Amino acid sequence: MSSLQDQLLKSGVINKKKAKSIEQEKRKQKKKLPKGHAQPNEALEEAIANREEKVARDRELSRQLNEKAERKAIAAQIKQLIEANRIDRKNGEISYQFIDGNKITKIYVTALLQTQLSDGLIAIIKLGDLYELVPSQVAEKIAQRDKSRIILQNQASKDSGDEDDSYADYQIPDDLMW
Repeated sequence: MSSLQDQLLKSGVINKKKAKSIEQEKRKQKKKLPKGHAQPNEALEEAIANREEKVARDRELSRQLNEKAERKAIAAQIKQLIEANRIDRKNGEISYQFIDGNKITKIYVTALLQTQLSDGLIAIIKLGDLYELVPSQVAEKIAQRDKSRIILQNQASKDSGDEDDSYADYQIPDDLMW
């Protein structure tokens, strides 16, 4: 196979004089380099740099896709936990108010659910635009995945039977609402 220079000579694009001057220029450049050093190939260096940039871009894109898939999987796990463990609050007649962000929101619960919310046995979780009640153990599992879903989770009171309570002798009226 003939070289590119031979092909250009045959086609008439360059003449012999021009071909000879190009050959001399190549030899001069080779002599300028010290022994043991290869002639720098700019095209090869540029190709290597482009490949490295592409690998870096691909790595970043892959990382972003993995993070997105992980967030999606966590959201699906949370949704499954809520739907499997939600507490039915139908027939709720007592309004229970709580703060979501900077908004006061209310849901209707039964008296038993209100007591359990106050005692920290159940928690309020946000699922989309809805609020659901789940047991506190499930709320802890959800908090491990995404704390922003927990709207209200009171701490379980351990000192309900405190002997030092100075107001233990007084009855709390049934119609008192906080």
